[in-house]
Amino acid sequence: MKEKQIEVHLGKILGWAVFGLLALMIVFGSFYTIDAGERGVLLTFGKAQSVSVQPGLHFKIPIAQSVQKMDVRTAKYESEADSSSKDLQIVTTSIAVNYHLDPSKVSEVYSNIGKDYEDRIVQPAIQESIKSVMAKYTAEELVTKRPVVKKDIVESIKDRLGQSSLVVDDILITNFNFSQSFDNAIEAKVTAEQQALKAKNDLVRIKIEKEQQIIKAEANAREKELKADAEAYSLRVIREEIEKNEKLIQYNAVDKWNGALPKYVASNDSESSTFLDITGMIEWVIVRLLWE
Repeated sequence: MKEKQIEVHLGKILGWAVFGLLALMIVFGSFYTIDAGERGVLLTFGKAQSVSVQPGLHFKIPIAQSVQKMDVRTAKYESEADSSSKDLQIVTTSIAVNYHLDPSKVSEVYSNIGKDYEDRIVQPAIQESIKSVMAKYTAEELVTKRPVVKKDIVESIKDRLGQSSLVVDDILITNFNFSQSFDNAIEAKVTAEQQALKAKNDLVRIKIEKEQQIIKAEANAREKELKADAEAYSLRVIREEIEKNEKLIQYNAVDKWNGALPKYVASNDSESSTFLDITGMIEWVIVRLLWE
């Protein structure tokens, strides 16, 4: 009898323990938290609600409801894609894509794609975008028009991922790798272009130097011509001065009085011409003056 009472007592304790455990499970199972950088998808008997659950503490119906957490922080996907250019050159493209899940479309992504959207959406979209863009350009254009190529790749990837509610933050194309033979051909072409440019610059330099020599020669010739004109002008001036001096000397030699008085002069009497002894008359006047 006593043993039976003990068994009943233990059964009650065990029942209350199970009840308490279930109560605790129900209480703690009715609340959940969503951390920053996450969004929740609330499932009721497996069906996702259309509204994403924001970060914080939330309530759910135990057993009937469950929660799937989705990361909406920026993720980085790096890959190498092999493709062919327009001229059938093999190109290996190294690319890094930063993207994140659209927080407002978390429930839609989970319902249509699931949590493995990187493998199912991101990787194929990047590969297909690179291949489709590379096929539009020759290998040489991929090098010379790199900004345009990058722009096309970025737009293609954004469009493809955007259709699946994935937002592209940034895309980095770190390198284009070509075959060794193509690299050698590009290097040879660049070298040839540089040599041609150098030859062209040399021709321009030679032409300029020749023009400078011509200008210098013309300047020297003009200088000599001006110098000759100046010398000729100087000689002409000197010659004219000499001629003037010679005429003056000749004039002085003819017209200048030599200091001797004429011995005889003719009278101006119209009826007769009488020659007077001037010298004798002057001497007689001087004697008379001295006598007196």
